[in-house]
Amino acid sequence: MSVSIFDIFKVEIGPFGSHAVGPMIAACHSNVPRVDEHPMPYSFRSAEELLRMCKASGRTIADLMLENEKCWRSTYDIRAGLLAIAAAMEACIARGGSIGGSFPGPREVRRLTADRNQQLSERAEDESLCGPLRVERAIRYARALNEENTRDGRIVAAPPNGAGGIIPAVLQYYRKFVPGANEDGVVDFLLTAAAIGIIHRKNASIFGGEADGQREVGAACSMAAAGLAAVLGGSNEQIENAVEIGSKHNLGISCDPPAEHGRRLCRGAALSAA
Repeated sequence: MSVSIFDIFKVEIGPFGSHAVGPMIAACHSNVPRVDEHPMPYSFRSAEELLRMCKASGRTIADLMLENEKCWRSTYDIRAGLLAIAAAMEACIARGGSIGGSFPGPREVRRLTADRNQQLSERAEDESLCGPLRVERAIRYARALNEENTRDGRIVAAPPNGAGGIIPAVLQYYRKFVPGANEDGVVDFLLTAAAIGIIHRKNASIFGGEADGQREVGAACSMAAAGLAAVLGGSNEQIENAVEIGSKHNLGISCDPPAEHGRRLCRGAALSAA
């Protein structure tokens, strides 16, 4: 099945996760004929195939993804759609990072990100440029998105938000801290990340409700790593290395016990060609 970038990134209303997106998609398509398959110029199932096609065509991963996406949309519409997704991510982080108080519900669990943002804003401006605080801010971006998801806010599922806001947070890190960050970089980031999401989706899953939370988090980490490596000027091969590191080192540390991790990882071994 052909997979579009916009099948990977979706703007939704929280609380959102893979347990919700499946029934929603099924309901939308229950009485609607499936969209006709488009012959894609570059159809790949593994990172090995993706790299081979990039080398043969002389394209970056982002350029190759753009050519595939043109089967459905114009270049203008693709770019506009991806920038809209990026804007939704940024707006979600801004809302989540500015609203204090407690979450809805009887337990009155406090939101933490706004208070932490206030503490950091009181530090010296030059200190905000150092490495540890950059990492801290990236963590706050993800936390802000998660808090906004919890309060039924407008979010981008990338993959479904069980992945902890990883991709929006890393994209925001690029925009805030990488010199020369611009809209072209944002588009390339999302195109490259989507390519890796498609590989996960075709070989295993990007949905925690289907495969488990570690698969969802591992997919998101490897997608974000690919996008960031691309906009930092990495080669296709370096992007693939970032994917492998992001996937290997995050699959088993987030949700499930170690023994369960081993069993799940074996089930998703088809991705090991990456």
